[in-house]
Amino acid sequence: MKNIVDILARTPLFGGLPDDQLQAIRAIAVTRRFAKGEIVFFEGQPGSGFYVVMSGRIKIFKVSAEGKEQILHIFGPGEPFGEVPVFSGKPFPATAEAIEKSQLLFFPKRAFVDLTSATPSLALNMLAVLSLRLRQFTVQIENLSLKEVPGRLASYLIYLAAEQAAADTVELTISKGQLASLLGTIPETLSRMMAKMAAIGLIEVAGRTIRLLDRGALEDLARTGKLIGTDG
Repeated sequence: MKNIVDILARTPLFGGLPDDQLQAIRAIAVTRRFAKGEIVFFEGQPGSGFYVVMSGRIKIFKVSAEGKEQILHIFGPGEPFGEVPVFSGKPFPATAEAIEKSQLLFFPKRAFVDLTSATPSLALNMLAVLSLRLRQFTVQIENLSLKEVPGRLASYLIYLAAEQAAADTVELTISKGQLASLLGTIPETLSRMMAKMAAIGLIEVAGRTIRLLDRGALEDLARTGKLIGTDG
């Protein structure tokens, strides 16, 4: 119980709430476990509640009519997902799948809405998280529609460095195939862009470890979205 409350306290959605409120939130949570590759929910299913990742990683994705997968986001420990339908009253807009063995906390819609109604500070936290989620999707749409692959990759590496509090070395927490889907490309193009960026001294790649050799040039690339001399 105490471990779960500690995790909740570190979650952006519940950060800053007093212990008694965290205990009340814990009381309505249901622990669920998923194996790697197991579906958490499908696009179109009723939004009966939302989740917080305790351990593991969850990908949120959509599949086109042609069968092409586009990853929208990957959530790790402490991050909530599936929360929008709780308040919109609409079905889940995408599918969620565990990309590694995962333990989640599930918050039933009715119980959480009742708790939010009685806890204004929780409602404000939820508003902040939803605003951040909207900002993340706005940036993702901008990257996918306006930037070529090198710019998307540079943006992601800079984001990853900030997330991992890393100065010049980051660790990919997902496979390169999943990263390609997240960036809206194919693995072959991603590998080619990584090789090109390594050749001109922007990065150094060793498996899932990537050194950022020229942070300023990467930031310029993330901003302009185009690497001269590539077919992106």
